[in-house]
Amino acid sequence: MTPENVTGPVARHAEAPVWWAGWGGLRWVDGDAGDLLTLTDRGVRRQHVDDRYLAFARPRRSGGFAAVGAQDLYLADDPDGPAHPVLRLLDGTGTRMNDGCCDPRGRLLAGSMATDDASGTGVLRRIDPAPDGATATTLLRGITCSNGVGFAPDARRAYYVDTATRRIDVLDVHDGELGGRRTFAAFPEDAGFPDGLTVAADGSVWVAGWGGGAVLGFDTDGALQERIVLPVPQVSACTFGDDDLGTLYVTTSAQGLDPDHGTAAGSVFAVRPGVRGLPVTPYAG
Repeated sequence: MTPENVTGPVARHAEAPVWWAGWGGLRWVDGDAGDLLTLTDRGVRRQHVDDRYLAFARPRRSGGFAAVGAQDLYLADDPDGPAHPVLRLLDGTGTRMNDGCCDPRGRLLAGSMATDDASGTGVLRRIDPAPDGATATTLLRGITCSNGVGFAPDARRAYYVDTATRRIDVLDVHDGELGGRRTFAAFPEDAGFPDGLTVAADGSVWVAGWGGGAVLGFDTDGALQERIVLPVPQVSACTFGDDDLGTLYVTTSAQGLDPDHGTAAGSVFAVRPGVRGLPVTPYAG
């Protein structure tokens, strides 16, 4: 199973891919540049959103998209239109927002991480649509580097990564609330650190290995079932896409690498692992 490079190294820190037919297919972020990237038949199109950092974006149920920057929630009314800040999620300079997704009710889950290597200063927050914009509720505290989060096909379990723990956790979902956090799978040391994740329609969990040059697939019991090797060390996130949701798109990063690293880091890769993904849930706001 050999991944195909579909973009070349177009980003310094490619992250948070998501597939949505309503905006033409695949989008992801160049986090350090604060840009939202779209794959088109003519190449890659960029849109600047945040001057400090762009963590991830999701389609909106009403049209347009929602994006989480370093400290703010942004909303755009058109898939290619300007995004405007509507809610401050963090204050101060010691932390910034990082990866996230929408829960099955269309609420954004967005985590944060320390920018100064401080341990336990991050949080996981839920962003609920409100008539005047949105409100934010803190779900988890004491996080060092909040990364991948996703939901099982039956919406009864959520999977979550705090990268520093070197594991994937699972939480129970009761009436839309999360609880009972526990270990789902330990991440193998030779696979680096767990980063972004996505969940397939069969319930398997696919996790990027930062520093390990691979995406790992775990079955519903947390057993390692697949390892997809990439030709770059820093694998940041993955998502299923294409019309059948059967292609796994994988983002990679050149963040922190020497200028002469000589790899295709910053590219997006594609591979067909033999399972299909779940449709993305749009933000309800």
